[in-house]
Amino acid sequence: MSAELISILVLVVVFVIATTRSINMGALAFAAAFAVGELVADLDADGIFAGFPGDLFVVLVGVTYLFAIARANGTTDWLVHASIRLVRGRIALIPWVMFVITGALTAIGAVSPAAVAIVAPIALSFAARYGISPLLMGAMVVHGAQGGGFSPISIYGSIVNGIMERENLPGNEVVLFLASLVVNLIIAGIVFVLFGGLKLGGRDTDKSADSEDSSRLDPAKIATLAALVALVVAVLAFDLDAGLSAITLAVLLSAFWPDVSRKAVGEIAWPTVLLICGVLTYVGVLEEMGTIKWAGEGVSDIGVPLLAAVLLCYIGALVSAFASSVGIMGALIPLAVPFLAQGEIGAVGMIAALAVSATVVDVSPFSTNGALVLAAAPDVDRERFFRQLMVYGGVVVAVVPAAVWLVFVVPGFG
Repeated sequence: MSAELISILVLVVVFVIATTRSINMGALAFAAAFAVGELVADLDADGIFAGFPGDLFVVLVGVTYLFAIARANGTTDWLVHASIRLVRGRIALIPWVMFVITGALTAIGAVSPAAVAIVAPIALSFAARYGISPLLMGAMVVHGAQGGGFSPISIYGSIVNGIMERENLPGNEVVLFLASLVVNLIIAGIVFVLFGGLKLGGRDTDKSADSEDSSRLDPAKIATLAALVALVVAVLAFDLDAGLSAITLAVLLSAFWPDVSRKAVGEIAWPTVLLICGVLTYVGVLEEMGTIKWAGEGVSDIGVPLLAAVLLCYIGALVSAFASSVGIMGALIPLAVPFLAQGEIGAVGMIAALAVSATVVDVSPFSTNGALVLAAAPDVDRERFFRQLMVYGGVVVAVVPAAVWLVFVVPGFG
């Protein structure tokens, strides 16, 4: 049995044990990374830790720390009230407001996880306050971010269009953008219907709630709001790291209001941090030992272009559910070049299908965006919410690649 196949089977075992024995999957994944890395891949500790997502660790800790402070001093309550006033108390509109906001942020150049890190805590706080499904609200935020993620001036759009140009493939920036926007908009609509959005149509907020003390500004709330604005500016205007910026702002707030902020460190989503970092470290071992490249090359060698195309879409979706969407696109698009060059598959449609497949699955709790949603949700059973996100992410992985393949690849666009 090849080392690559062993590493995939071990990942399956990790999932089975974590699901049946209620053990933190991240802890299991760290153990698996050690075993497979040392015994199968002949990696030393440095090679194993090369896959540790240090940047995501800081993002998860920093953002949840900052918003734990915001919850403790009532700032998130104030933001919820502000959102209610914006839509005149109509609860059903709030998920769509969050979809539009995150979509607008990514469309103008924000990295998708940064946009989700900014919006998700506010959206999930609103969901907890008004009894909206956290899965509905989290999915709306993530799909909004991905809906705007391929505009010509966005990070994703610039990367994919740059790869297309470098590989001398025909591209269409507008088709790529609209493909992602329309697919994510359709999925958001389906999620809205299936997870209780229509039932929100007849509900308005309690008008008396707007007069609560929590909706009034005080120095701590004003400073926290300024910190949140500073986070947005730091990420969007100066391209600073969202995690480092958030944790720095949280520390500054803690220095001025230590009593309110003292408990915030305990509210950082540590189990989620362990889970995500463990799984992604194991995925890093898979990348280090060449398992992902091995799977992609095996598919690209298939002699039936349409079959190879749909399998590449599925590989992109499955791997991206556990890893960087940008990294996966950067790896898969060049793998698709040989049979795209044959002219039997339309390049524009294939690239659109690959791009959508590799990003729409970011609702998975193992992806950065899904992890941020999981970590940001207050007052929820995190294990239950994790399972919901995992099942929903699995459905998206199973359905969307085939759907976009049928729509974009089979007709031969481009």
